[in-house]
Amino acid sequence: MNFEDIQSLEDLAVVSEEVVWQNFERLAAFIFEKNNFLVKVNTVKTYQKTKRQYDVIAWKGNQTFLVECKKWAGNRYRLSAIKKAVEQHKERTRFYAAVTNEDAIPILVTFIEEEIRFYEGVPIVSIQKLNSFVNELDRYAQGKFFYDCEDDIPYEDDNPLPDEIPMQP
Repeated sequence: MNFEDIQSLEDLAVVSEEVVWQNFERLAAFIFEKNNFLVKVNTVKTYQKTKRQYDVIAWKGNQTFLVECKKWAGNRYRLSAIKKAVEQHKERTRFYAAVTNEDAIPILVTFIEEEIRFYEGVPIVSIQKLNSFVNELDRYAQGKFFYDCEDDIPYEDDNPLPDEIPMQP
């Protein structure tokens, strides 16, 4: 299915389940693009022979979001794996800031909705709720990480993708 053909949460569920992990990253990027973000997929930054790869980098206004996408196999994965992924992503976020002089906010996007929604200030968002989350970013993002957020953020499940990307002035 072409991402442009996604018309409902059911379509999004089917597509996110069927895509391979590389296209899962592209699907997350597509959702950011549909919400007027400038996006790069699979970007590598290098500094003094050290490299870090970023699944999705999304810019809007003066904010930069580094999106780590995890489409692990199976119905559930261990909480320890999610925590480790968040810790590694926070390190990559610090590296990005040091290399680019650009503050960035880390986000972890998963295939399955997790029992935790934040870990160490990093949001953990299922792909099916990513569009609603992106629509609420201004409400939650403060500085480099998300603070003062409850573990359970009430995402709007019925927030459809915009029909088309408006032209920038």
